[in-house]
Amino acid sequence: MMITCLVCISGLKAQDPHFSQFFANPLYTNPAFAGSEICPRLSLTYRDQWPSLDAFKTFSVSYDQYFDFLSGGVGLYFMSDKQSEFYRVNMAALIYSLHLQLTQNISLNLAAQANVTNNSLDWDKLVFGDMIDPRQGVIMTSTMATRPDKTSKTYVDFGAAALLYGETWYAGFSAVNLTRPKDGFISYNRLPIKLTANAGMRFNLRRDTRRTNAFFGQPVISPNIIYQHQGEFNELNYGMYLDWSPFVFGGWFRQSMSFDNADAIVLLFGLQWGDYKIGYSYDITVSSLSNVSGGAHEVTLSAKLPCPEKGKKIRTIKCPSF
Repeated sequence: MMITCLVCISGLKAQDPHFSQFFANPLYTNPAFAGSEICPRLSLTYRDQWPSLDAFKTFSVSYDQYFDFLSGGVGLYFMSDKQSEFYRVNMAALIYSLHLQLTQNISLNLAAQANVTNNSLDWDKLVFGDMIDPRQGVIMTSTMATRPDKTSKTYVDFGAAALLYGETWYAGFSAVNLTRPKDGFISYNRLPIKLTANAGMRFNLRRDTRRTNAFFGQPVISPNIIYQHQGEFNELNYGMYLDWSPFVFGGWFRQSMSFDNADAIVLLFGLQWGDYKIGYSYDITVSSLSNVSGGAHEVTLSAKLPCPEKGKKIRTIKCPSF
């Protein structure tokens, strides 16, 4: 049972969920990734954050595909975020990403996103201080807290994104919650805009493809950096992948922009075979919560579905798988 108080509900600073396998959940990282694989792509993610506290459990599923007649990609995204046993956020999004060829070697994707979000609060599971007897536990109904008129709220919101990329590099920017919708049940609370910037590169470690092993692909390393800002939160993620197909290894470090507040070290392992990928990552909490949080587990699955015949050659983005 969750013990809380009215001030916790009314004063809570809202923040969108975050994931550790950024590129296994591409439409959430940057909506401009919609259609970036050209072929249809299905991605699923499950994240259990701070399992020792039974705090946050998040599930997402996305589908995206490039369409010649739209000169861009379309993406569908659904996420369910359970924040404790009494509060849940469900969101569904529709994304369109226009693909532009700027030069022979440089491409640009411009994306727009519209989403519908429902926040629901199970008021009957809340326990306030005046409901607790030192010897008998929870024994009565609270007189210090008033049930809000509505415990479910639905709103429409929008986002925009851009992604610039070449043969071995990519850089993007996205902004979501542009209309800053009201998501408070008791007090007046507006969801802050979330800004994300990302950049990365890929380097082949073996230039001579004739010496590639029949089982292993070419080894590729990929350094990446992702910055996220939302309200009072500023988060910097930087890491490295080693892609030696069929295996992928990765490591990230997450901290605040002030460099004085380390949050987590992320270790990742993935397998990719043909059109299918599976990944697992674990967040090692290094902040003051390290002894009680239990870190975070994240599992991802993705599949590239049969590709329709393309009417013209479109550049794909060579970015990490996880």
